Amino acid sequence: MLYFFIVLVAYVLGSIPCGLILTKLMGRGDLRRVGSGNIGATNVMRVGGLRMAGLVWILDMAKAMIAVWLGCRVGSVGFGAWCGFFAVVGHCFPIFLRFHGGKGVSSMFGTVLAINPIIFVVCGIEWLIVALTSGKSSAGAVVVFCLVPILGFVMSAAVGAAFLATAILVAIRHRENIVRLVSGVESSIEWKWRK
Repeated sequence: MLYFFIVLVAYVLGSIPCGLILTKLMGRGDLRRVGSGNIGATNVMRVGGLRMAGLVWILDMAKAMIAVWLGCRVGSVGFGAWCGFFAVVGHCFPIFLRFHGGKGVSSMFGTVLAINPIIFVVCGIEWLIVALTSGKSSAGAVVVFCLVPILGFVMSAAVGAAFLATAILVAIRHRENIVRLVSGVESSIEWKWRK
C-alpha cells in the first residue's frame, strides 16, 4: 500500500505543469496556445528565452528528483528509478491538464540525475554536443533515449528496466520530431537569452 501511495505521489508531482505556470506568472500567456503548444522547456525558450527555459528545465527535473528520492527512501534504488518513470508519466500525461502534457526529457534527466550523477553528466554532455552542433534539441534527445537504458543496465536490471521504460515513453512522445528529423524538416532551436 505504501509503495502504491509513493507511485501515486510521483505521478502527481510529475503532473505539475511548471512551464505553463511560470509563463503565465511572467505574463507570456498560455503556453499551450503559443509556439509548438507544448508545455516543456523547449517551447518556453521560444516564447520566453533561454533564461526562462532554463528555470523550467530545473523545475521539471526537480519534481522527478523528488519522486526518485521518495522512492529510494521507502524502497530500493530500483524502486526509486520506477518512481522517476511515473513522474515522467505525470509530466507527459498530467492529471491537471486533462492528460495533455510535455515530452518528458527534462523530467527524464531529473530521474537520471537522482539515480546516478555520472550517467546524468555523460548524457547531458552528449545532449549539449548534439543539440548545439545540429541546432535541434530533439536530435540530442534521440541519442539520449538510446544511451540511458544501456547505462542503467550497467547499474542493475531494475534501474535498467525503469530507464528503458522511461526512454521508450519519451521517444514515443517525440515520434513526430523523429519523423521530421528523418525528413530533414525539424525546426531549429532559437538560442536567445531572453525575449
